[in-house]
Amino acid sequence: MPVHYELGDDHVVWITIDRLASMNSLDMEHFAALRGAWDRFGEDDEAWVAIITGVGNAFCTGADLKTYIPQVTKLQREIASRQVEELDGYRIDDGVKAVLRGVKLYKPIIAAVNGACVAGGMEMLGGCDLRVAVPEAYFGVMEPKRGLFAGGGTTVRLPRQIPYPAAMEFLLCADRVPAEQALAFGLLNAVVPADQLRDKAVEYAHRITANGPLAVRKTKESVLRGLAVDMKEAYRIESSIATEVFSSEDAKEGPAAFVEKRPPRWTGR
Repeated sequence: MPVHYELGDDHVVWITIDRLASMNSLDMEHFAALRGAWDRFGEDDEAWVAIITGVGNAFCTGADLKTYIPQVTKLQREIASRQVEELDGYRIDDGVKAVLRGVKLYKPIIAAVNGACVAGGMEMLGGCDLRVAVPEAYFGVMEPKRGLFAGGGTTVRLPRQIPYPAAMEFLLCADRVPAEQALAFGLLNAVVPADQLRDKAVEYAHRITANGPLAVRKTKESVLRGLAVDMKEAYRIESSIATEVFSSEDAKEGPAAFVEKRPPRWTGR
C-alpha cells in the first residue's frame, strides 16, 4: 500500500505518500488509504505528532484525474442505488477526509513538503499545523486554470491562515508559487535544503513532544474550535478546555517535575 505509516519510539509518526510514477497523486484506493492513516493516527495513544511527506520530487498533487473521477462517479452511483454509506471499504467522503477537510483531529501535524504541493496537496497543507519545505517546492491553487473549484477546504482555510491579499492572489490568479514566496506570504514556517528537510521536521516534532501531549492537543482544539465561532463562544470553549487540562494527571506531573528538576513523565491523561 503506497501510503506508509511508521511510528517511532519518539511518539512521532511519519505518513508518506509513495506514488512516484504519478507525482503522488491519489486514486480512490489511495485516498482511502490516506484517510485510514489519519484515522489510525487519531486513535493511536502512542502517536503524539504526525509528519506528512511524499517520495521523490512531489509532496502531493491531489487527485489522479485519469482514474479518480471515473472511480468516484461509479462509486457514487452504486452507493446511491444500494442506499448504503460504504461499499467495498470506500466512502464518498474519503477524498475530503484524506486532505483533512472537516476532520476533528487535534493532534499536531507537520508537513515536510519535498516538492510539488498543488490541488489536493495544497488542500491538505491547510490542515497541517507547521509546514517546512525545500527550496524546489512549489504551491498552487490551480483549479481555476482548468475551470474547476478547490472544494477540499482551501477557500475556507487559506484566508484564515495567511493575509487576505496573499490568499486571494493564490486563489484568484491560480499561479504556481515558489517556496520562498510562500514563506514570505506566511504559508510556511521554514524553507531548508532538501538534505535538511527530515531533520527540520523532526526538530519541530520533538519540540512539540517535549510538552504535555494532552495540553498540546487541547491547545490545538481550542484554536480550531475558537476560529469557527464568535469571540464570546471561543472564550467559553477556552475556559471549558482549560478546566479539563488543569484537572489532568499531566497538569500535576509538569509542576512536580519542575520542582524536582527532572524531565516530566507524560501520560497524556
